[in-house]
Amino acid sequence: MFKFLHAADIHLDSPLRGLQRYEGAPIDEIRGATRQALTNLVQLAIDQGVDFVLIAGDLYDGDWRDHRTGLFFVSEMSRLRDAGIPVFLIAGNHDAANRMTRSLRLPENVFRFSTKKPETRSLDDLGVSIHGQGFDNPACSENLARAYPRPIPAHFNIGLLHTSAAGSLAHASYAECGHDDLRGKEYDYWALGHIHQRGSVWGDRRIHFSGNIQGRHIRETGAKGCLVVTVDDRGEADLRFEPLDVLRWERSLVDASNADDPYAVVEKTTRVLAELVAAAGGRPIAARVEVAGGCRAHERLVAEHDRWTNEIRAAVHDLGRGNVWIEKVKFQTSPAHDADVPVDDGPLGELIQYVSESRHDDATLARLSEELAELARRLPGEFRELDGALRLDDPRSLPRLLDEVEPLLLGRLLDRWSAQRRQ
Repeated sequence: MFKFLHAADIHLDSPLRGLQRYEGAPIDEIRGATRQALTNLVQLAIDQGVDFVLIAGDLYDGDWRDHRTGLFFVSEMSRLRDAGIPVFLIAGNHDAANRMTRSLRLPENVFRFSTKKPETRSLDDLGVSIHGQGFDNPACSENLARAYPRPIPAHFNIGLLHTSAAGSLAHASYAECGHDDLRGKEYDYWALGHIHQRGSVWGDRRIHFSGNIQGRHIRETGAKGCLVVTVDDRGEADLRFEPLDVLRWERSLVDASNADDPYAVVEKTTRVLAELVAAAGGRPIAARVEVAGGCRAHERLVAEHDRWTNEIRAAVHDLGRGNVWIEKVKFQTSPAHDADVPVDDGPLGELIQYVSESRHDDATLARLSEELAELARRLPGEFRELDGALRLDDPRSLPRLLDEVEPLLLGRLLDRWSAQRRQ
């Protein structure tokens, strides 16, 4: 029996985005988050007594010129050396753009796989062989998996690979490969990196992304960490997720249906966030609050957006004793309406149906993106570069835009309809 740790996408010293510009943000936690997460990884490896550590690419975060980043990594790897734990790593797309990746001398317990061709490292005392190849350029489109060697007989064979696998809308495409490319190698385990959400690939229990070890913005929510893999004497692998993150990002979905006033919405929000606080295990939380539903509080929420945003922030600050921070509040409510409001039939019903169907109609989304492309070109550069900014000329981003537009449009039309009835 042996045990190893599978991690990826450390992005050491990458800035956490979306918090620094707000007063009261946990700046110290933000600045040191990726370093502390790496320290947590090393300590976990030592405490668990793992036999080796795998890092499946993107150790660094682009072309950093500050060697203190690399020196910090060296110091942490030296801790593993002193504990007798070897480390095997490959370069990902971010590492390929980094000068330190090529020039920094690493401790002798760290083996970095070639970027020119696949290599194999065997641990004969454990009966383990690790196969890997790193990126030699930051835009690798080659299917690297195809060239990986056949498994070593009578060994537990591991493939270490940085890849987008079959592709993901949330991540750029690198070194794409198919299920047959990986299963065809007949390895016992594939340790993948690049996709920041952990999970098995194609539902295959032998192919896994570990996810990144520290969420960096609101699109990387939930617990982040690594996989601890224990292999028994029959060669069966048991996986256990271990959180390593220092600050956790969360989306808080609040159902404001039937809320009579904004204070009821604030109360609902604090209840939802209390559950996230309990699940975070004492970590600071950066949360985006998204309030939706038809309610009588709608008009005041929309008319006094800043006030009720700050009311929610104040209530949550008190709840978390300064350990919870609201990244943004989005009010997506709609007016409460009587049963005789013509939503199901007539023009309003047709509008709702059209918006709903458009979300899933590729042709409609493509036409809409073409119409919005000119508007997108006219936007100032700073708006296009904002974190989480919508790509108006990208059909894949439009369903999210429709989600935000529908309640606002419906609310205004219902307000006008109700006003006409009162006249």
